[in-house]
Amino acid sequence: MASLVELRDVRKVYNGHQESVALGCVSLTIPTGQATSVMGPSGSGKSTLLNLIGGLDRPSSGAVMVGGQDLGRLNEAALARFRRSQVGIVFQFFNLLNNLSALDNVMVPAQLAGVTRAQARRRALDLLGRLDIVALRDQYPMRMSGGQRQRVAIARALINDPTLLLADEPTGALDSHNGDQVMAILAELNRAGQTIVLVTHDERLARANSTRVIHLMDGAVASDRTEAELGMVRVR
Repeated sequence: MASLVELRDVRKVYNGHQESVALGCVSLTIPTGQATSVMGPSGSGKSTLLNLIGGLDRPSSGAVMVGGQDLGRLNEAALARFRRSQVGIVFQFFNLLNNLSALDNVMVPAQLAGVTRAQARRRALDLLGRLDIVALRDQYPMRMSGGQRQRVAIARALINDPTLLLADEPTGALDSHNGDQVMAILAELNRAGQTIVLVTHDERLARANSTRVIHLMDGAVASDRTEAELGMVRVR
């Protein structure tokens, strides 16, 4: 299985009043089609890792390779193109635009990528249908439940058919029922071939919906185990 993501001795340091090492010499690869969960306590480097893979931040040293591209060497315009075309991101608190309907929220990334409004609308309606919320297409986020808003956010993340889907605590703002439904959607996407990197505090969800679990501690990989090594039984 070919590697989609490769980190080579990646270090991320934030220079403020006192230097803070968020990641220290992390190396790992993520194959195409794998569902990987990243776990660890607050401050362990989970979100930093996700931001580097998604091109939202740059490493202080080392290389972050996604689809053969060294993200640290891309200029800002190329990095923006990479984010639009290659990566979809699902956030804990949805990050939807409250003044836009569900349909328009989903369409935004496609239109920013240059897709015509008609094409973006067709794609968005198809995704909302697949996620069983097409009836909410004209609703505004503030009138939706948390689970409904997260489904809209997943549709938005998928609108440009990304090679890589990143999810940062996607169930963190949801109750257990809605959280399980969102994770079931992500598991279904993975079974269809979508590469997913998931940050979560919930080990039960990680074991049920991933084929690999990476634990970070103090900016370093403390453990990296596959489904077979963990004795995990995935939700099928």
